Amino acid sequence: MTDRVARVEVFSLTLPRDTPYLGALRPGEEPNANGYFVRKGNRTVYATVDRTVIVRVETQGGAVGWGETYGLAAPGATIAIIDDLLGPFVVGRDPFDAAVIHDDLYDLMRVRGYTGGFYLDALAAIDIALWDLAGRLAGLPLAKLLGGRRHERIPAYVSGLPERTRPQRADLAAAWQARGFDSFKFASPVADDGVAREIETLRERLGPNARIACDMHWAQTAADALALIRAMEPHGLWFAEAPVHTEDLDGLVHVAHSAAVPIAVGEEWRTVHDAVLRIDRRGCAIVQPEMGHTGVTEFMRIAQYAAAHHLAVIPHATIGIGLFLAASLQASAAALAVVAHEFQHSIFEPNRRLLLGDMECKAGFYTPPSGHGLGVEPSEEALALLERHSAKA
Repeated sequence: MTDRVARVEVFSLTLPRDTPYLGALRPGEEPNANGYFVRKGNRTVYATVDRTVIVRVETQGGAVGWGETYGLAAPGATIAIIDDLLGPFVVGRDPFDAAVIHDDLYDLMRVRGYTGGFYLDALAAIDIALWDLAGRLAGLPLAKLLGGRRHERIPAYVSGLPERTRPQRADLAAAWQARGFDSFKFASPVADDGVAREIETLRERLGPNARIACDMHWAQTAADALALIRAMEPHGLWFAEAPVHTEDLDGLVHVAHSAAVPIAVGEEWRTVHDAVLRIDRRGCAIVQPEMGHTGVTEFMRIAQYAAAHHLAVIPHATIGIGLFLAASLQASAAALAVVAHEFQHSIFEPNRRLLLGDMECKAGFYTPPSGHGLGVEPSEEALALLERHSAKA
């Protein structure tokens, strides 16, 4: 008889940072009483700490699967959705029905328009945990359950250069280049001298063969985005990410059709339905699913839709403690169109100690974990740091 889910538990975990994500605060970027601040360059809220939401699913027989999603802002919202609503509907289900359970939970709130945001983040964490559990019960890495491992290792690009000045950011990129990395991405909100000067300095420092991308953080109109992209093009821009507001589909299509470099989008998508709206209009050349938002089920649907339209897949990766990064690498190893994967070194490096398993990123490549399921699990230190929330499941 199939081992059924007995309980779903949800936790939060907070880790201090010496420097906020994307680097030191700029003038006017002051944390409020809850530890949030707004980056002036993209009008987006960030926290002064690393924070994540973790799900633990256990079967009647005692098998355990782990999932993770974003907890950067208002983690209590995601926790409440899992604890009060989604978790109890998973109890009694067969973990090998992970995709079926995903669709059942998605349908619960379809009539109310809950097709994104905190609701789908909560669903992603549960979905990852169920796939992890299925892999562990089967004694197989997740990639095998998803059709088999196509990629033994995955090219990684260094994302974010969190130093105060442009020369210091170039120094940091050069240090990673010396460690075997040949691909980089900088963030426009903290390119204080402008994106053209930023990429010019990086190109001078890294040489003609390095790939350099720019994350534009959805902060521009189509006209402004095109002007910035064209200013970067002479310096060998690899791709431009998130050039316009996510709601501006017409603007995205205009930029994609007008720019001379590939346009990358998808970090904020939750489902393949988000992808269809952009891909069918040829609004991008690179698709960037984020496992912490999609879960395994929708990640694979997005990747397969992208491959069917002959687009490249370069997954996004803000990693928490790394559970959903491991899921992303497992899925990426199985996905046909994956050509690279983001490497958030400022999170991966300090938080790697919180996981058991052989997930690594060295000399420009990720090695997906080799163990069963995700191939990783929380370390004793991580377990000690988890803040448990009452799970009615």
